[in-house]
Amino acid sequence: MMTVRKADWVDPRSTALLVIDVQKGFVNRHSQGAVPAIVRLVEGWRTAGAPLVLTRFHNESGSPYEKITGWTKLRTPDEQALIAELAPYVDGAAAVIDKTQASVFTPQGSQLIRDAGWSDLVLCGIDTDACVYDTAMAAYHSGYRPWIVTDACASTGGVQYHEAALLLATRNISATQLVTSETILSRITGSQGVHP
Repeated sequence: MMTVRKADWVDPRSTALLVIDVQKGFVNRHSQGAVPAIVRLVEGWRTAGAPLVLTRFHNESGSPYEKITGWTKLRTPDEQALIAELAPYVDGAAAVIDKTQASVFTPQGSQLIRDAGWSDLVLCGIDTDACVYDTAMAAYHSGYRPWIVTDACASTGGVQYHEAALLLATRNISATQLVTSETILSRITGSQGVHP
């Protein structure tokens, strides 16, 4: 496992937590271990009053995922549903974005992020090597600062894909942008975090 450095600072007024595709169809024996960290991160984030965005992936019939790789999961309402642990946070979220691509930077997602004026995006979810990584790179190329929460991400394909994505992120967006949920929560609820 690679070394994870601490974030210098995360300002909750200009930072959103993007919980990417934590859906029933993406939780398996490889990814389920990240769920408790994701839920703790969301709980702490909302307690701090900082903005939360949830996303849901839909694999439409005839998608590139089906045509090129033959992947036909995430088609049913049950597979597409957010996990039960996230249900209490849906109503208080800044948005729930439904998407048919890996990145959160759909037209709706891009507009939301731009209109909200967020400069930093804290990313967690499933899969590290697909939707999380693609969102991090899209954020980086769009001028936003992405933070990948390493213990609150996982890959349905296994730890080797999770670690491969983190290795690429270290090279392409910097090791300083890889953090733990403990670090993020300490920054957002610490002395410089949200004040009553």
